[in-house]
Amino acid sequence: MDLEATFGHSQPVIGMVHLDPLPGAPKFDGDRDAVIDRARADARALDAGGVDAVMVENFGDAPFYPDDVPKHVVASMTRAAGAVADEVDLPVGVNVLRNDAAADLAVAQAVGADFMRVNIHTGARVADQGIIEGKAYETMRERDRLGADVAVLADHDVKHSAPIAAEDFTAESFADNVERGLADATVVSGMGTGHAVDREELRAAADRREEFGLDVPLLVGSGVTADTVGEILSVADGVVVGTALKAGDASGDPVSEERTRELVAAADEVREP
Repeated sequence: MDLEATFGHSQPVIGMVHLDPLPGAPKFDGDRDAVIDRARADARALDAGGVDAVMVENFGDAPFYPDDVPKHVVASMTRAAGAVADEVDLPVGVNVLRNDAAADLAVAQAVGADFMRVNIHTGARVADQGIIEGKAYETMRERDRLGADVAVLADHDVKHSAPIAAEDFTAESFADNVERGLADATVVSGMGTGHAVDREELRAAADRREEFGLDVPLLVGSGVTADTVGEILSVADGVVVGTALKAGDASGDPVSEERTRELVAAADEVREP
């Protein structure tokens, strides 16, 4: 995957648009327009703060469906992602939680998004939704069938889950995401949303990539802050940031343009223009 071609930067900062609860979710407050207005406002703040791309995620929809959301969720995600794509002139990504890659692809293709994130692309994990199995074999075939130019960012050792196997983080399992799952980029995260990635694990992932000679970008997908982004980008090829860009301390708070500018400025100190 050519990050420069997709994001306009060789080490992109991707900002999260965490959607409020959508219709049908337990915490939905009944105001559909407010969800879209908030998504637009967060996207504008991220854009003004200097991020290289935005990713739309149904963060407020807990408890999440494991891997097959209802059609109304796909419809709401399409409306929200389309609104964001219309609001900012940035690459847009989609992540339908918990792990509905088919919905990711459908929404991304419908709104002209550039990338999608799949938490469990290969292998299997135990999460609060139960056992979730990767469906790379379906996702990549469907992408080809649709002729969709949508990059797949696939997590390794994904947050909010545990491996079924006794030893999950191995050179072989890391390589499988790319060599057998055909993921376009790999995402390494901490144990949960907003949690810092283990630096040894990040370096191990970079070592695995070199060991197998894999030409695949390595992104960090949680816990990145203005204080840590420089060190992280000395190893990783990009970052996905949500919580650190919010006006408050919670992932569901509105995006702060000021905090976004601070983090992007810190990233710019270490990355190439």
